[in-house]
Amino acid sequence: MKQGYIFRQLVRQRDGAAAVEFALIAPMLIMVLMGMFDLGFNVYINATLQGAVQQAARKSTVESALGSNALIDRAVEKQIKRLVPSAEVKPARKAYSNFSSVGLPEDFTDVNANGTCNAGEPFEDANGNGIWDHDRGANGMGGARDAVLYTVTVEYKRLFPMATLIGLPPKVTTVAKTVLRNQPYDSQKSLAKPGTCI
Repeated sequence: MKQGYIFRQLVRQRDGAAAVEFALIAPMLIMVLMGMFDLGFNVYINATLQGAVQQAARKSTVESALGSNALIDRAVEKQIKRLVPSAEVKPARKAYSNFSSVGLPEDFTDVNANGTCNAGEPFEDANGNGIWDHDRGANGMGGARDAVLYTVTVEYKRLFPMATLIGLPPKVTTVAKTVLRNQPYDSQKSLAKPGTCI
């Protein structure tokens, strides 16, 4: 009879129930919180990068910026490295004759109608490098009146590496792009010349 009484007392006992419930829920709660912090941090880095790229691109398009691209790129890198000191920052610039040419392949005459520039087909070498390209942009800042695509790629380790447990990569890569036109400080020069596909 005494044993039955003790058993009923144990069943009614609620001390420590909250601790057990928390122990069951805590791992999932911690994972969700870390995921939210990681996502928020990545969004913040992306917004900072977008702002830095816009500011750098505006500085790059004036004539006085010619030859100072390294300084402008370092300013973007400095802003990112304040937040993520170990980040890899890779800038790139491509110049086009106008906005509508950005990202387009060089024009060619598709003699054999196979959709590829090959077998001696003529093409317009828009960037002057002597070969047909999928992107007609010329590397660098170009000249007066050129449209310039400024791209910065940033790669850094995740704030919370536990994200790899759910299949996310250990590094985050974010890219910011903007297209601006160089100021009309001179006559626009053209690199375009006829070529033949190989």
